[in-house]
Amino acid sequence: MKIHRAIAVIAVLGLPLPATAHAADIKLLEGNALNAVMEELGPQFEKATENKLVVTLGTSAQLKARIDGGEAFDAVLLTKAALDELATAGKVADAPRAAIARAGIGVAIRKGAAKPDLSTTEAFKQAMLNAKSIGFVDQTPTAAALKAIFAKLGIADEIKAKLKPLTIQAAVAVTNGDVEIAMTQISEILPYPGAELAGPLPPDIQTYTTFSGGIGAAAKNAEAAAALIKFLTSPDAKALIKAKGMEPG
Repeated sequence: MKIHRAIAVIAVLGLPLPATAHAADIKLLEGNALNAVMEELGPQFEKATENKLVVTLGTSAQLKARIDGGEAFDAVLLTKAALDELATAGKVADAPRAAIARAGIGVAIRKGAAKPDLSTTEAFKQAMLNAKSIGFVDQTPTAAALKAIFAKLGIADEIKAKLKPLTIQAAVAVTNGDVEIAMTQISEILPYPGAELAGPLPPDIQTYTTFSGGIGAAAKNAEAAAALIKFLTSPDAKALIKAKGMEPG
């Protein structure tokens, strides 16, 4: 899915506009977890620099596969692990590369549904055992973390029949009634009015995924792409990232 962000809003970044620079179209490959953040920061960056973002959304695995397949891009926002692999392969420049945000896993339910008790690891375990269906998007860091947690809690076999791999956003799945409970990064739950954050995973089993930004080794608009990465690490950007349920850097 491609999104062209060109909404004019008041810029909050102190990036001076180069007097002789020409506006550039920046091809950005963007992980889903950062979409809520970029829906606000993207227009701010465009207003501040007169550049435009042409965005392709997807999971980090999907976007990495596209890059591995030879797709051209200027900037990319992926999990740190995926970005590091692309840099090692020579497809992402060594600099600038920066940690943008860290996201924890949250439990999504349909808006207005009874919230499960997630206050302790034992309560989380019982919530999983009591749930009629549990969904998460497979081939993601969240899926890998949850499978390890279920095994650690000794319930992997008991809940296997109720696990439902999702091909749509977890928050959309609970909104539609496809599953009773869905899990994903908290930042992917908060923007959806039909879904509700029941709570984060308990601290002793919570896991975090770091999302980082970089520019293509063969970027056509490398200077503009580098300005975007700088923008996403600014104090104003960090404040918004925190407001969207993630931790900056």
